[in-house]
Amino acid sequence: MTIRVLHAASELYPLLKTGGLADVTAALPAALIEQGADARVLLPGFPGVAADLADLRPIARLARSFGAPEASLELGRLPGSDVPVYMIRADAFYARPGNPYLDAQHVPYGDNAERFALLGWAAAQLALHLDPAWTPHIVHAHDWHAGLAGAYLRAAARERGLAARPPARSVFTIHNLAYQGIFPAQQFGALGLPPDFFDMHGIEFYGQLSFLKAGLYYADKITTVSPSYAREIQTVAQGGGLEALLKGRAHDLVGILNGVDYAVWNPASDTVLAARYSATRMSGKLRCKSALQQRFGLASKHDAPVFGVVSRLTEQKGLDLLLAALPDIVSRGGQLVVLGTGDASLEQGFARAARQHPESVAVELGFDETLAHEIVAGADVMMVPSRFEPCGLTQLYALAYGALPLVHRVGGLADTVVDTSLENLADGLATGFVFERFEPDALSAAIRRAFALYARSRDWRETRARGMQQDFGWAASAQRYMALYRELVEAA
Repeated sequence: MTIRVLHAASELYPLLKTGGLADVTAALPAALIEQGADARVLLPGFPGVAADLADLRPIARLARSFGAPEASLELGRLPGSDVPVYMIRADAFYARPGNPYLDAQHVPYGDNAERFALLGWAAAQLALHLDPAWTPHIVHAHDWHAGLAGAYLRAAARERGLAARPPARSVFTIHNLAYQGIFPAQQFGALGLPPDFFDMHGIEFYGQLSFLKAGLYYADKITTVSPSYAREIQTVAQGGGLEALLKGRAHDLVGILNGVDYAVWNPASDTVLAARYSATRMSGKLRCKSALQQRFGLASKHDAPVFGVVSRLTEQKGLDLLLAALPDIVSRGGQLVVLGTGDASLEQGFARAARQHPESVAVELGFDETLAHEIVAGADVMMVPSRFEPCGLTQLYALAYGALPLVHRVGGLADTVVDTSLENLADGLATGFVFERFEPDALSAAIRRAFALYARSRDWRETRARGMQQDFGWAASAQRYMALYRELVEAA
């Protein structure tokens, strides 16, 4: 039996990307297709999606539009891919320039509840034969934006009678529990859900609505993006107020590590780099480093370790800790390149450091996919000192590109990077630098260890080669998702 699975999400690389979610929704369906699944994606019709999907054609008008003048479903294809993509065309909701979630003042749109209720509702409608030619066995919703899909499936099953089989089984993936889709209670009426769904055993969360909680409560299975994060979110420290619900559903919760799409992230074939290279032919790495220093006006010193950051500039990412440790990098002769945007105080802090140390520190505010590749290729060390990190993809890209990751031992970072302790170096296991306590002195100690290893060029080269030989491709993760889908379909 071929399992048909619909992925409902707000982003898909290369059509629209604000973070790692887009990389996952691009790579996972393709990896599932290779495993024999019939996988499709459902997206809101944001401008980049509507402009760049290939072969778009109408499928159906949507009977509900949640306040948009009109809404319809179209089907296209991801360019350069075999992945079919459904798009919700509701221009009043989605045809807005800039950030898909925030207005020009960086404030969430006032109608986000309706905009993303439509995404969850359309996912459930596809399970109810909205497209006569294709109906999913599994609706797999990603993050709060698609969190209502399971609730609408449950409501549809109730309408058919309490004993009725749900129109599809549902999976909800937490990519980051910190983003919960919280809305005022008075918006519940616009969602079209049964009144008793507004309950602590349902969508209600401390007197408000939580789309993320709806996903956690109504989905048949919950996944998150690393085994360590699956354990951490069941604690008060990292549960975001949802730890009791998650602990209560522990038997339905599984951590499946995200993967890397090596067709996109491979230094041996990456066309945007100044030079290509591999674990056995590393000369191109030095040329990438020189090109990066030149691009940012840093001192052209091949013996100065370059520390890279490609990240949202937020405290969650630990960049307040890095800002405090930055003088340590400069005083030891290192260089720092930062690409990202986020908290104004962090943006200003890094920009100030760049003005004070123009030969050693460079900052570009914003996001540029090409530049992200160039930084990972040109860096010796990639910094991911996150307070918490569900999975993290930057450290996986860094391993592939021979930039040793420096990470806080948390979430997916703990699952993917092995510290360069003396015993791990001796045993041939080390792949990066890991610090335990989320404190400035712990990060500074890890930075000092990076400088110490960099001075031991043979150990550095061996550790770098070992990192580049790690395989974090999607095949193993896709197999685990397939096993989960089969379990659900067979149980139904």
